[in-house]
Amino acid sequence: MLLNIFQSGIFEWQFRRQLLVTLSATLITFCHGIALGWLSPMLPKLLSEQDTPLDFFIDVGQASWVGAAISLGGISGNFSISFLMNRFGRKVALYALALPNTCIWFLFYFARSIEWLYVARVCAGLTGGGMFVVLPIFIGEIADNSIRGRLCSFFTLTMNTGIMVGFIVASHIPYHVIPCAVVGLPVLYLFMATRFPETPQQLLVWSREEEAQKALKYYRHCDGPQVTKEQEREYQKQFDEMRLAIQQRSKDAGNVGLSMADFCNKRALKAMATGLVLMIAQIFTGTFAFINYMSNIFDAVHTQLDPNTNTIIIGAVQIVGTLASMYLVDRYGRKILLVVSCAGSGLGAAGFGLYAFYAEETDADLSAYASWLPVSLMALIIFIANVGVISVSMVVLVELLPQKIRAVATSICLGCLSFFAFTSLKTFPLMMFHFGLAATMWFSASVCALCLFYVVVFVEETKGRSIYD
Repeated sequence: MLLNIFQSGIFEWQFRRQLLVTLSATLITFCHGIALGWLSPMLPKLLSEQDTPLDFFIDVGQASWVGAAISLGGISGNFSISFLMNRFGRKVALYALALPNTCIWFLFYFARSIEWLYVARVCAGLTGGGMFVVLPIFIGEIADNSIRGRLCSFFTLTMNTGIMVGFIVASHIPYHVIPCAVVGLPVLYLFMATRFPETPQQLLVWSREEEAQKALKYYRHCDGPQVTKEQEREYQKQFDEMRLAIQQRSKDAGNVGLSMADFCNKRALKAMATGLVLMIAQIFTGTFAFINYMSNIFDAVHTQLDPNTNTIIIGAVQIVGTLASMYLVDRYGRKILLVVSCAGSGLGAAGFGLYAFYAEETDADLSAYASWLPVSLMALIIFIANVGVISVSMVVLVELLPQKIRAVATSICLGCLSFFAFTSLKTFPLMMFHFGLAATMWFSASVCALCLFYVVVFVEETKGRSIYD
C-alpha cells in the first residue's frame, strides 16, 4: 500500500520539497498525538489509589475534566493562532505551536496536584486547536492540486502515529521518563520550521511579489539549473493564476475587509454548514472520545486481552486507515470516502453497543468472543473513520470555503469542533457511568446515520478543485 500511495506523484522530483516541508510541519502533529495517546493508558492508573504514579489520585468527575480540558484550550488555540496567522502570516503561527506543546511535558513531569494536569491538557488543546487552523491552510497553499489530498492526509497520519506512540509509552514506560524523552521533539520542530519560506499566497497578500516568486519556485522545485522550459511555463502559469486570484480578492475586499455579506451568501453558508456537519461527524460519531478513553472502554466489556494491548492495536489500525485514505483520496474523490466512513462507523458503533449490552446487562456467556470481538469492532470503527471523516474533513473544508473567508470561517468551524470535543469528552465517561456503554455507543451510531444523510444529499465532490475559486 505504501508503494501505491507514493508511486504516482508524491515522490516525483517537482513535488519532493512539498513532501519534505509537509513532513517538517507535521512533526508538531506527531508531538500532539503523543500527548493525546498518553491519556488513555494513564487514566486508569491515575484513577487507582494503588497504581497512581503521582502523589495523588483522581475520581471519575476529575477524570472527565482531565479529558475535557483539552477542548477548552482548543477553543483558545483556534482563535489565537488564527489571529497570528492572519496578522503575521503562516510561518509565525507555525512557530507559535511549539510553545504550548513544550509546556505540556514540563507540567506532566512536575505535577503536584490535579490542577497541573488540567493546565497541561489545556496546553495540549492550544496546540491542537492551533494546528487544526494553520496546518491544513499552510499545506493546501504549498501543495500542487494533484497531490493536495495526499499531503493534507499527512496531518492525520502523523497525529495517529503519535497517538500510537503515546499509547505504547504510557503503557510500558515509567511516568516521569516519558516527558524527558518527548520534550525535545517540539524544539526540533521549531528548528525545522525555520528552514522553509512563507507561502507564496501570503507573500502576495503582503505585496512582496519577488519573494512570492522565489517561494513558489522553491515549493515547485523550479529554482535550480535542471529546470526545463516546460516546467518554467507551468510555474509561470501557476504564479499568474495565484497573483490574479489574490489581486481580485484584494479588489473585492477594498478598504473595508470582510463584511457580513461575505458570510451570508448562498455559497458561503452552504460551505460553513457542511463544515459544521463534518466537525460534528469528527466528534460525535465517537472516535475522538474512543481514543481518549479506549482503555476504559475495553475494561468495561471485560475483554480477555489486556486493555492497554487492545489500545495499542487500535493505534496501529488508525495508521492503516490513514494510509488507506492517502491512497484513495486523490483517486476516487472525497465524497465517496465520507459516505463509506459515516456508514461504516455507524454500523461498527451499533455492533459494539450490542456487544456491550450483552456484556453489561445480561448473564450471557461471551467468553468465546471476548478475546477478539470487542477489539475487532473497535478496529472497524477506527479504521473506517480514519479512511474518511477524520482524514478527509479538513481537506474538504479548505476546498469548499471561498478564499476570501477561508481563514476566518475555518477558525469558526474549528472553534465549534473544540466546543463539540469538550462536550463529548466531558460527557462520555459520565454517560458510560450513568447510562452504560451500550447506550453511549448507540448514540454515536445515531449521529453517524444523520451525518451520512447530510453527506449523501448535500455535500459536493471537491476533488481537483482549485483553492483560488
